[in-house]
Amino acid sequence: MNIQQNQGYFDVTRQQADSLTFSRTFLSNVFSWMFLGLLATAGTSYIFSGSEYLMSLLVSETGMTGLGWIVMLAPLGFVLLLSFGFNKLSSGAMIILFVIYAVLMGMSLSFIFLAYSLGSIASTFAITAGMFGAMALLGYTTKTDLTKFGSILIMALVGIVIASFVNLLLLKSSMFDYFISLLGVLIFTGLTAYDVQKLKRIGSEMEDGLESTRKLTIMGALTLYLDFINLFLFLLRFLGNRR
Repeated sequence: MNIQQNQGYFDVTRQQADSLTFSRTFLSNVFSWMFLGLLATAGTSYIFSGSEYLMSLLVSETGMTGLGWIVMLAPLGFVLLLSFGFNKLSSGAMIILFVIYAVLMGMSLSFIFLAYSLGSIASTFAITAGMFGAMALLGYTTKTDLTKFGSILIMALVGIVIASFVNLLLLKSSMFDYFISLLGVLIFTGLTAYDVQKLKRIGSEMEDGLESTRKLTIMGALTLYLDFINLFLFLLRFLGNRR
């Protein structure tokens, strides 16, 4: 009887260890793809901002070109395609779409090099990386369930999106824009911890080698990529030195 009980205990312990190991592997893959996406975005943005010819393809003396509008709006379409096409797309197709999306974001973000000094962009990026890393660690290690906290943050995110459009079209208040940026920093700082905890939980329930696991890895990378980029952009409004 004791032998059977001990065997059962060791089986459960082994399962828990395997689950923890794969959860770490899953998160490691998620962060690897996220960093690859950020590298593609940063590299593309820097290359475009340093070339008058490439920038002329996006903006002219009269305003945004047709390609410029496509570059600005296409990333949203790619996010929707990856989200709603999850069940139909293969993992290989999702990887290609994610990389193209990161490059398009780099083209779109090339404008910040024209608006802000290179030093302030670099320092803001470093601060963003530090804040993101700290909150990711918190999300991974905390025992507190952040589900309700995450739901509140998502509702708040919807709120600031609506508020941004209202301010852009009607109020046009710099003070209100400053307040929205402050809320954006707080929201995406919290969402980073929430999303990492959620991905950790998803990883513990997945199995290695499955197509669904590879697809969830890309979606996880996209989620954290968006958290990082949005946190960076909101911080840049505070810390960036305009040209």
